[in-house]
Amino acid sequence: MAPIKPIRLAPTAALVALALLASACGSSGPSRPATSSGAPTPTERLAGPLVVVTHDSFAVSEAVLQAFEDRTGIKVEILQAGDAVETVNKAILTQDNPEGDVLFGIDNNTLTRAYDAELFEPYTSTGLDRVDAAYQLDDQHRVTPIDHADVCLNYDVAWFARHGLAAPTSLDDLTDPAYQGLVVVENPATSTPGLAFMLATVAHSGPDGWTDYWKQLRANDVQVVDGWEQAYNTAFSGSAGHGDRPIVVSYATSPAAEVINADPQPATPPTAVVAGSCFRQIEFAGVLQGTKRAAAAGAFIDFMLSTPFQQDMPLNMYVEPVDNQAVVPPVFAQYAVKPDELLSLPADEVGANRDAWIDQWTTIVLR
Repeated sequence: MAPIKPIRLAPTAALVALALLASACGSSGPSRPATSSGAPTPTERLAGPLVVVTHDSFAVSEAVLQAFEDRTGIKVEILQAGDAVETVNKAILTQDNPEGDVLFGIDNNTLTRAYDAELFEPYTSTGLDRVDAAYQLDDQHRVTPIDHADVCLNYDVAWFARHGLAAPTSLDDLTDPAYQGLVVVENPATSTPGLAFMLATVAHSGPDGWTDYWKQLRANDVQVVDGWEQAYNTAFSGSAGHGDRPIVVSYATSPAAEVINADPQPATPPTAVVAGSCFRQIEFAGVLQGTKRAAAAGAFIDFMLSTPFQQDMPLNMYVEPVDNQAVVPPVFAQYAVKPDELLSLPADEVGANRDAWIDQWTTIVLR
């Protein structure tokens, strides 16, 4: 789910991350492995590295990951498989011969698809005592919450100033002819932020009105791309790609990333968030059914809930930790937007209607 192309921590930040490891290693051992240290069993050692299947925006500081490998003896291989939706779909298609042991990147809007496919083996992480109940959506512990972020419309502040046009202030503004040809969104069939934005429009316009909303967006020349990387880094005018669309579906944390990644850093973010357009996304990790490295997989999930990993995420994946004891870097806390209101839908309603809504969206927007 990472909203901005990953970067590595600066040397100072990496040293801080290493220092934090000492305080959290005691809480990051798995609850299920054969050894209390979290080390893989002899059989697992012969199985090769632990393979973590994830989306293209996954990133962790080398120092933090190396400390986990040194402590547990578990070697980790990261297998990036495209956008999060693509990653989950591929895992379901290959579940009889899984490509990895752990999957990270499935979100709250696609969970039922994995449940129906019985993709995950239940595992209860030792770190859940530090995670608020609002993020723990599965009482069977097939998945473990790792991070959260809010999918929102972002806009290029300078573009609107140059063109003497007021920036949008609501979802409804996007259907105004004044914003014709200015918006780029992701396909909900291939992108988790695209799916979250589609669900935001359902929540905003209602089950009987959201299709009309998309008909108006199509008439207003909305651009659709497959994933976040293409939308933000290529089509969006406010990114380094300098595209021609000044409004994009991204994240509430994207303005913080724009400041952090700039050299020199600006006093204010060059991008902003449209209030009232945000829909919460929670990312999860799970142990894949069929793994021969269940103990090591559990240890890695515990590691993802440990303080070092949770505090490493904001500057690598630009997401918020679910660990209520984690402290985010000051620059991230200063510039990441905290929406006053979030659009939402009941999880059971999303699960029951998601695929039908995607089909409707595809018919309206792409055909």
